[in-house]
Amino acid sequence: MVYSRRIIESKHNLGASFNIKSKSLELRKIMTEAEEILWSRLRKRQQSGMYFRRQHPYNIYILDFYCFNANLAIEVDGEIHERTIEYDAGRTRFLESSGLTVLRFTNNDIKKRIEWVLSEINKHLMKSTFYLPPSRPSPRLMSFDIARVL
Repeated sequence: MVYSRRIIESKHNLGASFNIKSKSLELRKIMTEAEEILWSRLRKRQQSGMYFRRQHPYNIYILDFYCFNANLAIEVDGEIHERTIEYDAGRTRFLESSGLTVLRFTNNDIKKRIEWVLSEINKHLMKSTFYLPPSRPSPRLMSFDIARVL
């Protein structure tokens, strides 16, 4: 099927296999409390107008949150990550070598300091080469519309 080939070869997921994509769909249904809190603040372009994906397949990994335009991966580290420090370091090296910036936050950071977490994310979004501030309506167009109505 041509459609599935496009998904597999997409640069967004860097050749992720069908198994990784299936697993990411499952993970979207069982997000942790910290992931749900962060997702409620990232979705619908709430941060600098940037679009985020959750549980996004990327090569052999699944990223907790991913912003394609900013090449930004956000990882939420729970208790299990205390035992997988070496694995996480290797994963981060791979992601950074493929051009992504990786931000890691603990569950505690998200639950107790969400505003700080969001400010850190926004700092990186502002540095992005693709960042364009949200546009405002032109004053000229607004005055035209008002004159037209009167």
